[in-house]
Amino acid sequence: MPSTARTRSSSSASRWGSSSMPATSGSSMPNAAPSADARGWLRPAGAIVVAVTLARVALLAFNRTDLFVDEAQYWLWGQNLALGYYSKPPLIGWTIRAVTELGGSDSPFWVRLAAPLFHGATALILGAIAAPRAGHRAAIWVSATWITLPMVSLGSLLISTDTVMVPFLALALLAWLKGLDVGGSHRWAALAGVALGLAFLGKYAAIYYLLCAALAAALTWHARPGWGPAITGLGLFLLTISPNVAWNLGNGLSTLAHTLDNADWVRDPGTRAQLNLSGLAGFLAAQFAVFGPVLFAGLLVLAARPRQLAAEGRLLLLFSLPILVIVSAQALLSAAYANWAATAYVAGTLLVVPWLLERHVNWLRASLALHLAIALLLPLLTILGTGLRAGPEGQLLLERYLGRREMTAEILQAAAAAGLDTVVADDRDVLADLFYNRRDDTVAVFARPVNGRAPNHYVLKHSMPRDLAGPVLLVTRQDDQPNECTGETLGRIAPATGAYAERSQKLFRVEAQCLVGRSSP
Repeated sequence: MPSTARTRSSSSASRWGSSSMPATSGSSMPNAAPSADARGWLRPAGAIVVAVTLARVALLAFNRTDLFVDEAQYWLWGQNLALGYYSKPPLIGWTIRAVTELGGSDSPFWVRLAAPLFHGATALILGAIAAPRAGHRAAIWVSATWITLPMVSLGSLLISTDTVMVPFLALALLAWLKGLDVGGSHRWAALAGVALGLAFLGKYAAIYYLLCAALAAALTWHARPGWGPAITGLGLFLLTISPNVAWNLGNGLSTLAHTLDNADWVRDPGTRAQLNLSGLAGFLAAQFAVFGPVLFAGLLVLAARPRQLAAEGRLLLLFSLPILVIVSAQALLSAAYANWAATAYVAGTLLVVPWLLERHVNWLRASLALHLAIALLLPLLTILGTGLRAGPEGQLLLERYLGRREMTAEILQAAAAAGLDTVVADDRDVLADLFYNRRDDTVAVFARPVNGRAPNHYVLKHSMPRDLAGPVLLVTRQDDQPNECTGETLGRIAPATGAYAERSQKLFRVEAQCLVGRSSP
C-alpha cells in the first residue's frame, strides 16, 4: 500500500488553494524538506510581530481603564492557585499569577501583559504553519494578518481565556498537520495532544478541535493519521486535562453546570429552544467585526465552494467552518457572544489569507490597512478616549471599563465611617471589584450566602462564613431591608457615569447572623 505522504506531492500553492491549479512535482514530505520559497519568512514576519507587540506593551502601560469584572476575577483565581475554577479552566489564573510574580506588581498593566505576548506567539506559530504550505510570502502575510486582527487588537488590551488558549491551539494544529504530512507520527501526535490539552486548560472551546479532527478524518483520507497516532494524541490530551477533570468531579461539576447555563436550551430543548433569528443575524454580523469584513467575507466565499479548494484547503476549512456552524446554532436557539467563534479563526486565517494573496491581493492589502487603523485606534482610546461619549443617551464609550475603582473606594469609605471591618455583597461585579481594588486594605470581603447552587465563583469559594458574628456592611442592589433583617440604611452609591451608572448599590448595616439565616434566593 502506498504511503499517505507519498500521494500528497504537489506544489505549495496547489495544496493550499484552488484545486483547479495544476500540481507540480516536489518532495513527497514537504514539511520535512521545505522548498526555498518556504524559507526566509521568519525574519520579516518576526520583525512585524515584535514591532506591533512592543508598541502594544508600551501603550498598555498608559491604559487608563479599570480591570473588567472578568479580568478582576481571573486575577483573584491567580491568588489562589487551583486545578480549576467555577466557570473556566485554570490556565488564565496561572498565567496572571506568573506574570504578576515576575513583575512584582498586581497593577492592571501586569495583569494584562500576557495578552499581547500570547497573541504575538500565535502569529509566529501560524506563520510556521503557512510557510511550508503556501510559501514565505504567505507566511509573512499570515503573521501580519493575525497580529492585526480586530479581535486580536481588542484581545491585546484585556486578558481573556481566548487569549491564553489560542497559542496552544495554533501549536496543536501545527503538530497535527506535521503528523499528517508524514502519514502519521506518534511524536507529532503527542505534541498535538499536549498542546490541545493546554489549550483546553485555557478555554474549553478548544474541545472543538477534537470534533474537527474527527470530522476531517471521516470526510477526507489525507486527514487520517492512523489509529496509533490518533490514540497517542487523544491519550495525551486526556492526560493533560485530567487534573482539571478531577477538580470538576470534586467540586460538583460547577464548570459543566456553568457551561450548560450558557447553552441553557440543552437542559430542556422542548421548552427553552426557540428560533432566535435576530440573535443569529446579530452574531453573524458581529463576525465581520471580530475577524474583519474582508476576511470573514472570504471565509464565507470559500465555505460556499469547498470543492474548488485543494485537499489542504478543505482540511483547514474543516477546522474552521464546523465551529462557526455550532456557535451559529447556539445563537439561533438561544444566544451567543461574538467571541464564542474565535476558535474558528485560527485555521480560518491560514485558509483565507493565502487565497486572498493569490487571487485578491488588493482586498488583502485593504484589509490589513483597515486592521492596522483599528489596532492603533483601540489602545489610543484607552489612553485618550476615556471621556468620549456615544449613543443617543451620551454614554461613555468605555463605560463598562470605568468607575470600578471609585465604587470600591466609596464602599470602603462607607465601611470605615460606620466602623465596620467586614463587607458582604451580592453583586458579582461589586465583588470582583472589591476583591481586586481593596487588595491592600484590611477590610474583609465576602459574598452573601445563597440557597442552592452557587451562582458564581465568589459564592462558591468566598461565601460569608456561617459562624460570622457581629455587624457587617451589606452592599446590594435591593432597595428594601434585606429579607426580614433589622438593619440600618446607610445610603446609596449611584454614580452618574461608568460601569455602575445603571447598577446603583444600597448600603445597609446588618447583623451577619441574620444574613446566614436568611440567605438570598
